[in-house]
Amino acid sequence: MLLTPADLQAIGLTLKVATLTTAILLLLGVPLAWWLARTRSWLKTPLATVVALPIVLPPSVLGFYLLVAMGPNGPVGQWTQALGLGLLPFSFTGLVVASVFYSLPFMVQPVHNAMEAMGNRPLEVAASLRASPLDTFFSVVLPLCRPGLVTGVIMSFAHTVGEFGVVLMVGGNIPGETRVASVQIYDHVEALEYGEAHRLAAVLLVFSFAVLLALQLYNARRRRSAS
Repeated sequence: MLLTPADLQAIGLTLKVATLTTAILLLLGVPLAWWLARTRSWLKTPLATVVALPIVLPPSVLGFYLLVAMGPNGPVGQWTQALGLGLLPFSFTGLVVASVFYSLPFMVQPVHNAMEAMGNRPLEVAASLRASPLDTFFSVVLPLCRPGLVTGVIMSFAHTVGEFGVVLMVGGNIPGETRVASVQIYDHVEALEYGEAHRLAAVLLVFSFAVLLALQLYNARRRRSAS
């Protein structure tokens, strides 16, 4: 067998985390991108900066502050304990929460750019036809922003699959619950199991290449269609 049962378990958990994280980012990131594209509030620049922080912030730093916030003495930790939910660190739920924060800019920024590039003309036409704001958003905005949405979904999913520092800080290394593929590779290397590490790393390498290739082909086809 090329991959061990523990490797397959880690891959399955990674895909589960990435899928759930991407779904949550669609629900949260698209409205946030729309607000950033349309608002004139002074909060736009500070909020956009906060959203972009995970791109430049070391993952261990983000993971540390999330760990503190969700810990027993942190504001989130005290809130979850008061609700009877326990603590989020070193759990699957905490892993997903950390992944959402870590991959947020990879959803928001492509969608935001697509919404800004759309301009006001389609919205003015929809308003002249007496379309409601909700109908305009789903019938006009989202279809016109489909390239940004596709890019955001693909990049968010792929970025979550490849994360390491944040998930190790917040999720730890619990088999079947928080041990994702990147952490499994780390465990193989620590145990000097370089053959196993190479095989699992090769799977992630092929996956990353395939994702980026698919995105490049999609963008190239879209450019040809537009011209």
